[in-house]
Amino acid sequence: MATQKITIEPVTRIEGHAKVTIHMKEDGNVDHAYLHVNEFRGFEKFCEGRMVFEMPNITPRICGICPVSHHLAAAKAGDEVYGAPPPRPARLLRELMHMGQVIQSHGMHFFELAGPDLLLGFDADPAIRNVVGLIQANPDLALKAVNLRKYGQEIIHILGGRRIHPVFAVPGGVNKALTPEERDLILAGYHKALDTVKVGIQIMKGWAEANQEDINKFAVFPTGYLGMVKPGNTLELYDGDIRLIDAAGKQMELFDGRTYLDYIAEHVEDWSYLKFPYYKKMGFPQGVYRVGPLGRLNASDRMATPLADAELKVFKAINSGKPVENTLYYHYARLIEALYAVENVAVLLDDPDALSTDLLNTRHDYRGEGVGVIEAPRGTLWHHYFANENGQLERVNLIVATGNNNWAMSKAVDSVAKTYINGQVIREGLLNRVEAAVRAYDPCLSCSTHAVGQMPIVIEMVDSQGDLTQTISRNTD
Repeated sequence: MATQKITIEPVTRIEGHAKVTIHMKEDGNVDHAYLHVNEFRGFEKFCEGRMVFEMPNITPRICGICPVSHHLAAAKAGDEVYGAPPPRPARLLRELMHMGQVIQSHGMHFFELAGPDLLLGFDADPAIRNVVGLIQANPDLALKAVNLRKYGQEIIHILGGRRIHPVFAVPGGVNKALTPEERDLILAGYHKALDTVKVGIQIMKGWAEANQEDINKFAVFPTGYLGMVKPGNTLELYDGDIRLIDAAGKQMELFDGRTYLDYIAEHVEDWSYLKFPYYKKMGFPQGVYRVGPLGRLNASDRMATPLADAELKVFKAINSGKPVENTLYYHYARLIEALYAVENVAVLLDDPDALSTDLLNTRHDYRGEGVGVIEAPRGTLWHHYFANENGQLERVNLIVATGNNNWAMSKAVDSVAKTYINGQVIREGLLNRVEAAVRAYDPCLSCSTHAVGQMPIVIEMVDSQGDLTQTISRNTD
């Protein structure tokens, strides 16, 4: 029987709210650790009754960190509902906005959210293990990180008029052309952004070399891997088929993402509001898979830009061509995708159609149902809309990117807790490693509201008699 339960609430440096409970054995080892997603979203239900064309502006409010992903997934679902595939120039500009989203999101996660752990250390004083501590430790790097995120946000702003919650994509296309001056403005920041991502990759490689022992024991486990690809199993983030491989790297499925219900189901546990998606044919939990940067790179054989493709080859060599299972390599995979996104900005802007004004398909073949699929920074995102003859929504189904990783995050928390908490005095740094297991997936758990200011945390250890044995606190003043 467990004699203690440790609660970590909230998990810090993630988007949204979650807690971890660690159930202990009498000998001081971990019995089991759980990740609880303890906020309720409810977006699917209160979108019922809204008009389909409103969804690209409503669903970004799900998240202030990755609103572009929901904006574009909603527009793609709207394309299907109205039977109005966008002209090629509109698809190019949507993808360009998506690259801005990937750059700002991946850049922010590596440098500002994961960076304090990697650059300052898991055991660093919590008072400095944050963005302010990074600025004090390396002001030049911090400035580069801020400018990288600014570059991605500026792409979004130029196209959508806002850095957050843009107004740009509509069913059938987009509502604004890109001017030559705006194209040149984006290109002006290209080289600095590329150089910063390269610096990040070198930092990550250096950290990995120095911390290989941790990498090899920190939540390493087999799963399937799922991500979007183009022909040749080339990594794709905006529009392609969905590829699912098993733990050995063998392809299990390659399917049109719009048919996701034939392949993906969702499991429910009573200790979390977040569902657990899995591959139907294998059942739960045998059919669990991972998404996001690690999932996509494992599911891909190549990348469409030269620098990222060369880095992918280095990544693939980590496990001799087999899927990379190490949770901490999510950070490396994230930077490789950021490198691709920056390179792809130049590719998209070099296309003559990027400056075209043929941006909207006004000829509709109304269907009443549509699925929009996109690779959000955190993984594969599905928006599925069912509408009546007036274009009013009757049912909405969303599988949000982070949800696909729910089982893996829970497994990672349990694995790290059992690896690092083993009968010794519980130090804050050990519990921070448990949080870092969640942060590696860069989860986005939020609804439309967000916490402001410092995130206080109090961890209390209580024995089987109800007596308080140890307390650790952070930001409680």
